[in-house]
Amino acid sequence: MAFAETFKALSDPVRRKILELLKEGPLSAGDIGSHFDMTGATISYHLKLLEQADLIFGRKEKNFIYYQLNTSVLEEIMLWISTLKGGGQDAENT
Repeated sequence: MAFAETFKALSDPVRRKILELLKEGPLSAGDIGSHFDMTGATISYHLKLLEQADLIFGRKEKNFIYYQLNTSVLEEIMLWISTLKGGGQDAENT
């Protein structure tokens, strides 16, 4: 996993809000965009960065792409952070 891309994606409040929206389940770009006062192109840019960081993935269904969280990457981040505070098994073995 590329932590630099992941943390860059997480650094923006719009992208964090998108992740919060996707926590409830898959949404189309239009559904996501309806929660913001910005252009579709700007929403697409944020979605692209989240996809590049593997935080979300899209599933094409007819004329729409539905985005959803990639929970495995989020779990990897949480595990890594827990090792920093000494709470993970990996921290005990290093």
